[in-house]
Amino acid sequence: MTRKDFFARVGFGAATLLVPSCIAGIATSCSSESEGSPTPAPTNVDFTLDISTGSLATNGGFLVHNGIVVARTNTGEFLAVSASCTHQGTNVNYNAAGNKFICPNHGAQFSSTGVVTQGPASSNLQQYNTTLTGNSLHVFS
Repeated sequence: MTRKDFFARVGFGAATLLVPSCIAGIATSCSSESEGSPTPAPTNVDFTLDISTGSLATNGGFLVHNGIVVARTNTGEFLAVSASCTHQGTNVNYNAAGNKFICPNHGAQFSSTGVVTQGPASSNLQQYNTTLTGNSLHVFS
């Protein structure tokens, strides 16, 4: 047996042993046991944000505050929904171009009102009320 043959056989043998483990790891990577679970939507919400500076000062911006993602649409309206994706709890981001919320972890998508439009999430995000007075944005249940 040549050195080349030896390493070829050892490499093939190692691959034969490792491939099933890798496939099993991929298959279970989305299970709820391997990652966090969703955080319950905040209740009794009542806070005010200054929108004169920061990410909410311009259209398309968003921020997470007290477990709620607050976004300013491209038309200047304000949206507020629970930040925790209902699939596994990752904070969602606001996508201004699509006027929707997207989970960066597994790609779940929610409408501007928090309704699931694409899985793997199966439950909607909680929507909250917003009222703008001057530069003060009131977010409440």
